[in-house]
Amino acid sequence: MLVLARKLNESIVIGDDIVIKVISVDKGVVKFGIDAPKDISIVRSELLEDVKESNLAASKEVDSGSVNLLSKLIEKK
Repeated sequence: MLVLARKLNESIVIGDDIVIKVISVDKGVVKFGIDAPKDISIVRSELLEDVKESNLAASKEVDSGSVNLLSKLIEKK
């Protein structure tokens, strides 16, 4: 992991087309602005963890009877 210190209004450039700029620092909270191409997905890590946990929980709730029924319904189409 690369660790860099940045001050207000300073930036970090990743590759040729991603810029991360420190927008504000207030009471221990740092706000970043991220300029990146639209095809680059930017998601907060805690949201990814929530989705991952939800998917794992949902996959454990499915019983084999439901999966078999769904499989038969799909085969009919």
